[in-house]
Amino acid sequence: MNPRRTYIAILGQIGTLGVFISLWYLASSLLNSNVLPDPISVFHTLFQELTNGLLVDHIMISSYRVIISIVISAFIGTSVGIAIGMNQRAYSISAPVIYLTYPIPKIVFLPLVLLFLGLGDASKIFLISLILFFQVVLLVRDNVRGVSPELILSVKSLGAGTLTMITRVYFPAALPGLFSALRISTGVAIAVLFFVESFGTHEGLGYYILIESWGRLAYEELYAGVLSMAALGLTIYYLLDASERYFCKWNQR
Repeated sequence: MNPRRTYIAILGQIGTLGVFISLWYLASSLLNSNVLPDPISVFHTLFQELTNGLLVDHIMISSYRVIISIVISAFIGTSVGIAIGMNQRAYSISAPVIYLTYPIPKIVFLPLVLLFLGLGDASKIFLISLILFFQVVLLVRDNVRGVSPELILSVKSLGAGTLTMITRVYFPAALPGLFSALRISTGVAIAVLFFVESFGTHEGLGYYILIESWGRLAYEELYAGVLSMAALGLTIYYLLDASERYFCKWNQR
């Protein structure tokens, strides 16, 4: 990436953050209510909660849940997407099933997931993975199907077998779709994480925000939790973006 563009992008992000904090401070001053504390108080509380280790535990639990979900959905979704994309018959059979099930909000399956998997990490990880899975499958499948027939024929003419085609042609072609799907789904994954951690558990940022903070009307802690969850999503997004730049150097413009 061009260093000048990187520098400008960083300045733009810092400027956006400054505007956001300024508007927050202005709104807090105008409202003059405990419901919207000023950013200085919230950042002070956030620092205290991180220092005493309580918030750190919740952040680690939430990070574990969402990262494991990303890894599972990336592995299974990429495998299924490549298998469907490289085989016309598999595509024809799977397309109606995917298009029928994809629009269904996966959160509606939460009662069934809890019924079968219980209230522990398994149910939360499964539900987030399920949501990410469909995004990954669709984009990976379409990227694989987008590989030019001429390239496929030329590689096969050199004696490439199925395994070589997957590792040298289809998998590299699938990578941009994989990272795009995960970046697009990051916000949804964090939102679902917040929802599933709001009940049936005693740990995680969702529990910290709704039960430990909002339940006690501790507004500074509540906003500290919200900032922590936003930072978690932002961190995952930037990690995915950096991973794509590293693993897909051939695809950089």
